[in-house]
Amino acid sequence: MAYTQPALAYAENALEPHISAKTISFHYGKHHAAYITNYNNLVAGTPMDDMTLEDVIKETANDPQKVAIFNNGAQAWNHSFYWNCLSPDGGGLPSGPLADKISADFGSFDKFREELKNAATTQFGSGWAWLVLDNGTLRIVKTGNAQTPLTSGQIPILTIDVWEHAYYLDYQNRRPDYTAALIDNLLDWEFAAGNFSAAR
Repeated sequence: MAYTQPALAYAENALEPHISAKTISFHYGKHHAAYITNYNNLVAGTPMDDMTLEDVIKETANDPQKVAIFNNGAQAWNHSFYWNCLSPDGGGLPSGPLADKISADFGSFDKFREELKNAATTQFGSGWAWLVLDNGTLRIVKTGNAQTPLTSGQIPILTIDVWEHAYYLDYQNRRPDYTAALIDNLLDWEFAAGNFSAAR
């Protein structure tokens, strides 16, 4: 039961000028695809081959004997989630219950934006910045490398990929500029609202 790379919901050039078609080609077409190929090869012929990707990630987390399976599986999942967090029609402000919850838990959308941007900018090395629902409260968390909130009982609502391959071709070392561009122009608040609604 091989995990199949989900198709992008938009063309490779649809996120320009904020993320170039060249970056999407390498990031989705090479990096993400490689994680999925590696993961499928690692679990082929094992009991994990019949498990969902999410269950494999939870089972292999913190198991030193299964680091490669976890790393490739979690990166496959994180990236599939990340692509859904972006839209050529994204950015702007959330609405409805999610907007109300952001205001309640962060004080305002501007404070939320500042906290998310800071988390993405200050994550040391490779990793991710996440908006998660944690025991009924929205929080910003950051994870290193392939780590994911799935293993902490938190429900992912949105994420920003801050591995260098996500932005270096377009922004070089200017991670804050990449982060701001995503938040202001590309975050898919409809996808986030759907995640929040399903988690309530």
